[in-house]
Amino acid sequence: MAATSRSVEASRSTDLLIAGADELSIAGPSELALAAHNDYAEDLRQTDAGAVVVTPALLELVPAGAIALVTEHAHDVFADMLDWLYPQDTRSIVKAGLGQGEPVIEENVLIGANVSIGPDVEIGRNTVIGANTVIGAGVTIGRDCVIASNVTIDCAYLGNKVVVHPGARLGTEGFGWLGLARSNRKVPQLGRVIVQDSVEIGANTTIDRGALGDTVIGEGTKIDNLVQIGHNCRIGRYCLIAAMSGLSGSTIVEDGVLLGGGVGTSGHLTIGAGSMVHGRAAVTKDWPAGSKLAGAPAQDIRDFWREIAVVRRLTKGEKR
Repeated sequence: MAATSRSVEASRSTDLLIAGADELSIAGPSELALAAHNDYAEDLRQTDAGAVVVTPALLELVPAGAIALVTEHAHDVFADMLDWLYPQDTRSIVKAGLGQGEPVIEENVLIGANVSIGPDVEIGRNTVIGANTVIGAGVTIGRDCVIASNVTIDCAYLGNKVVVHPGARLGTEGFGWLGLARSNRKVPQLGRVIVQDSVEIGANTTIDRGALGDTVIGEGTKIDNLVQIGHNCRIGRYCLIAAMSGLSGSTIVEDGVLLGGGVGTSGHLTIGAGSMVHGRAAVTKDWPAGSKLAGAPAQDIRDFWREIAVVRRLTKGEKR
């Protein structure tokens, strides 16, 4: 089958009804998924999606049960279809229900002044909600949580014993844009933020909702003030993330990782379990478990200090 740069061709005719969209690994028979480059290959082979927007290079990997929508511009075409499936006024409640029911609030919940609680919200017992906080439709907050003042929470599920400090923003739209020849095109953001038990989130930290899947913060992880976590990031259990760090979309931080202040990551990479990344490092590729990193771009800390020592010796020689 051939596909021109401006066309979309279906692999076969069908009356399949598409009711939504999700990631390849999650999508079901009535859902649409995307496979735009080789990183999607393994998930594409195993997907249960009813239809897949796919580039010609990946067409042969589409399972027999799925319809392939073949195009050279897979991201752009997929964004078109998301716009059709999810009009703007429905995107905040895609995974939260219809947003029409009454909130469910358990016993001994303390709610401060000027708090806004949307429909279908659930709040567990012994939780405290600070003044001027906004909780959007369909949000779930577990038991024994402390949500400070001036927090906004949308498109999110919080476990038990979660602490969120003032000014934090959970479930904001991810930075999903397609850079086209003459414009920048927004890609609908439809996922959630999942915050597991005993997580602490610092003041003025922002955690973006996932694009299709979810952004996940693992149990017991502690996040400092002024941290940015992009869409579809997955932070493991018992991590520590210091202030001013920024994680680009789809960064995976495995269990027990320590990120110093001001660490930055490129997107779509993995930092292995138990790694330590020193402050101001810029992580640009995958690193295995137990890595100790420093510098920009980040490198093994022994190499980093070795280079510093060489530069110092060279500069001392110049002075003499």
